[in-house]
Amino acid sequence: MGIEEKIKELERRNQEAELGGGLKRIEQQHAKGKMTARERIEYLLDKDSFEEIDKFVVHRCHDFGMEKKKIPGDGVVTGYGTVNGRPLFVFSQDFTVFGGSLSGPFGEKVCKIMDLALKNGAPIVGLNDSGGARIQEGVVSLGSYGEIFKRNVWASGVVPQISVIMGPCAGGAVYSPALTDFTIMVKKTSNMFITGPQVIKAVTHEEVTPEELGGAMTHNTKSGVAHFAEDSDEAALDRVKELLQFLPQSYREKPPDVACTDPADRVDKSLNKVVPTNPKLPYDIRDIIGVVLDNKEFFEVQKYYATNMVVGFGRLNGAVVGIVANQPRSLAGCLDINASMKCARFVRTCDSFNIPMVTFVDVPGFLPGVHQEYGGIIKHGAKIIYAYCEATVPKITVITRKAYGGAYDVMSSKHHGGDINYAYPTAEIAVMGPEGAVNIIFRKQIAESDDPDGTRQKLVEEYRNNFASPFKAAELGYIDQIIFPENTRPRLIRALSMLREKVDSIPSRRHGNIPL
Repeated sequence: MGIEEKIKELERRNQEAELGGGLKRIEQQHAKGKMTARERIEYLLDKDSFEEIDKFVVHRCHDFGMEKKKIPGDGVVTGYGTVNGRPLFVFSQDFTVFGGSLSGPFGEKVCKIMDLALKNGAPIVGLNDSGGARIQEGVVSLGSYGEIFKRNVWASGVVPQISVIMGPCAGGAVYSPALTDFTIMVKKTSNMFITGPQVIKAVTHEEVTPEELGGAMTHNTKSGVAHFAEDSDEAALDRVKELLQFLPQSYREKPPDVACTDPADRVDKSLNKVVPTNPKLPYDIRDIIGVVLDNKEFFEVQKYYATNMVVGFGRLNGAVVGIVANQPRSLAGCLDINASMKCARFVRTCDSFNIPMVTFVDVPGFLPGVHQEYGGIIKHGAKIIYAYCEATVPKITVITRKAYGGAYDVMSSKHHGGDINYAYPTAEIAVMGPEGAVNIIFRKQIAESDDPDGTRQKLVEEYRNNFASPFKAAELGYIDQIIFPENTRPRLIRALSMLREKVDSIPSRRHGNIPL
């Protein structure tokens, strides 16, 4: 065979591999509103940057007639390229080939990519669209999943890992996305669950649709498994590109700075009116967050889950920051089980990847209730303590209004390593709210008064002014500065600039034992 024939053979094999399961299955994929595995990679990566690896790999199974069914690539497209000029490793499961099911060689391809990402310090993006384990391969398939899970754990906190669920993801397959840093789901076409609707019906007699059980909005609102829900494959991949802009390539780097066109000394008087003078009235904490960030742009994470807690990314003078905030509009900003897990996970993600944190505090306490206590609010609330105390990145705190009891402590207080702690003049810092405190401290005096209600109200105001203001905490050095709300942006930027080269450490150990 001459060189021309060999080149033609290579071209033929390339075309065969790129067709995957064939035109009919590709049409079926498009009919569901889904892109193919290769189309997704092409859309995600910079033009002409993709370098494919293991294009001609096939399975080695000889059972159940599988030796007669071999398709190059074996159900997953793997390789590397760039997004906005920055290196990225990617695998894209191909539902047109054996339903995207995972075989031994399929798993080996994914593991090879993950190993390269770890060695080179670059993010891993997995595009999931698979029927799960390839049953014909039995335990070989399960072994491949195990190898992938192990690498997810090894890569955790080393390089960013992003999972995009763009079709089915069931059984053991769900644990790989669960181990990654961010999970993005596509509405109506993706789902995740350990056991499907039929198994649930057989075992528990509950009837549920795949969408209700494990659809994008289920995992974005109820379980907290997913971080984003998008309307299409394209929108999900756009979200990946946007998210990557806030992340470093690995833990060895800081997130990328960008040129800032928004003045660092910008003062905004509208902030003086955001927090109501009546402490019982709600407001939207995003009205503060959105104003202080560069160009008023806030990239919110887990927007639909635990809405009493707001987390996300933004920039201050071009530098990436992570935002954590209580949300007075939902459950009055109380900390409950879900909010605690959402907060702790995000704080640890920021600390893993050298992202400074700004925490806005307006928290009346932990949510009371039998369900919360039985559900383990003690250990879940402790996760916030653990996360903030463990974090060594710059930590800046702004108390906008309430900071009561143990909830004051856990929200990046000075006692948990807050580097710079600000408070608005509207801040109330105390063991509990004025009403509760007065009812305990002055119970006898109120009971003996000729006008109990009037006496109580007078004592509440005195307590609020003398003990629930920010000045007591400032006198003790727990608050570094009481600031005018309009100056929030310039204060934060100056503090971050001062903390830019911060070096901190915690006692040497194998690893801590977080209260899981």
